[in-house]
Amino acid sequence: MSPRDRLLAALVAVAWGLNFPATALALEHYPPFFMVALRFALLAVPTIFLIPRPAIPVRWLLAVGGCLGILQFAFLYLAMNAGLASGLASIVLQASAPFTVVLAGFLLGERITKRQAIGIGIAVLGLLAIALHRAQVAAILPVLLALCAALGWALGNVASRRAAAPNPLHLTLWMSVVPPLPMLALSLLFEGPRRIAESLATAFTAEALPALGGLLYVVIIATIVGYGIWNTLLSKYPSSTVAPFSMLVPVIGVLASWLVFGEIPDGIELFAGAFVVGGVLFASYRRRTKRALPGMTSPDGNGTGPVSVSSEASGTV
Repeated sequence: MSPRDRLLAALVAVAWGLNFPATALALEHYPPFFMVALRFALLAVPTIFLIPRPAIPVRWLLAVGGCLGILQFAFLYLAMNAGLASGLASIVLQASAPFTVVLAGFLLGERITKRQAIGIGIAVLGLLAIALHRAQVAAILPVLLALCAALGWALGNVASRRAAAPNPLHLTLWMSVVPPLPMLALSLLFEGPRRIAESLATAFTAEALPALGGLLYVVIIATIVGYGIWNTLLSKYPSSTVAPFSMLVPVIGVLASWLVFGEIPDGIELFAGAFVVGGVLFASYRRRTKRALPGMTSPDGNGTGPVSVSSEASGTV
């Protein structure tokens, strides 16, 4: 991964970290299932009329939209609505990174390097330390729901990698066509028409403006910008290379929740967060592979082939 793409992956982590307090604000006004439907409907309507459908099989479009749009966010919003704090939600959801690496190994045959395994292990230890420290303030059910959301995200990552869309931004937008109707049906069934109507009727009141701002952030920054960059990176690199960057999200999420809601992190969380950052950086950094120089004596001694020389450690992956 080039330095530029590592920076883009880190920027996505920042955007998604800020997404958690934005989501918490939106869920104060919108019921969770309806918010998923509304979030993607705001993207789906202009997408259908303005954006060409990505040149991929329909089954992969449905898989990406179903996993990333329905499974991930339905479970995540349920978890947060059930009382999971936004900072802790950002931590638990990052179980998607090791889920992605394991699933990509089994389903796509991607090889996990020793460095990636060590880096992910370091980051997972940091996440576990934060989660164990914070779990005392959360019930077990919301945490389990967030883990289901993480699995949905991992499955979506693998599906996005397998889809190999020529234009990843088009895939990002078109996956939004999948969730609205199923999620609206679930919302009508479990949340009821009255609650949906009340959230829409009061959407532009002064009390609801923070929720509206949170919803717009989720749609524009977290979805269009965040997933646009993320799916672009997944189209260029193996899932096991890109996925570890998602472990940076809880560091941003905890800090953002501290600033917005006063969820003050303590020394243990900050120390464990450093492990997360260090593990991700370690997993994404490796020595440059040996390269061939033409016109030099080859290892077999025939004098015509290339010879391999090793360079110093580089910042590319």
